[in-house]
Amino acid sequence: MNAVLQSMGISSASALVSALLTLLVCIIAIKVVTNIVDKLLKKNAKMDNTLRHYISSAVRTLLWVVTVIIVANALGINTTSLVALVSVAGVALSLSVQNVMSNLFSGITLLITKPFVTGDVVEVAGKTGIVKAVGLFYTQLDTLDNVAVSIPNSDVTGSSVNNFSHEPLRRVDRTFTASYECPTEDVKAAIFDAIAKDERILADPAPFVRLLEYKGSTVEYVVRVWCKSADYWDVYFNLNENVRESFAAKGVKFSYEHVNVHIVEK
Repeated sequence: MNAVLQSMGISSASALVSALLTLLVCIIAIKVVTNIVDKLLKKNAKMDNTLRHYISSAVRTLLWVVTVIIVANALGINTTSLVALVSVAGVALSLSVQNVMSNLFSGITLLITKPFVTGDVVEVAGKTGIVKAVGLFYTQLDTLDNVAVSIPNSDVTGSSVNNFSHEPLRRVDRTFTASYECPTEDVKAAIFDAIAKDERILADPAPFVRLLEYKGSTVEYVVRVWCKSADYWDVYFNLNENVRESFAAKGVKFSYEHVNVHIVEK
């Protein structure tokens, strides 16, 4: 009996019994530990289901790898080569799924830090849209022209994120040009009249209109007004239209870059 066991790499019958008992204890320990982990994960209602399943599976796999090593050691098998093999396999696996793991851990980072939530309008990785879902591997956006885009999470965490929905108010910045012939106060008064036509523009913070720069053929004025974030684009386009109408009503001339040619007769 011992000769047969030794031919299998097992030192003795007592070692086999000890290994079986060790395996039984390890199986019980795995069930207890995984049940505790599952209960702890279920208590966190805010945790994503995909993340919960991933953590549970990772813990279970790790416990089984440890169990195999412990049982092999109880059988008298040299586990040095086994540990080395597991290490090499782990390194090879990590290299082969490097991008996947990068997206996975980036997804976990996004779920923890929450730079944006579902429904926010964001600009990230060169794309602008409404956040539909933040998964473990991809962040899903619906662009403003209704195209579904999936961005790898590693690209999201590796780039700057502009969240247009995070703050309740936004500032609309515009510039308008007028002719040098138009007095500054007349131009400013016309712009303020255009601002007053839109009730969505807030009085506090107060609208700002000032002469910004002298161009070659125009005088440039900067306009800064505040509104609710949801009203940003309506205010933006309405301000353009209202300024045009106000300039026409007040006799303010728009101008553009041009060249005056004077012919001198000799």
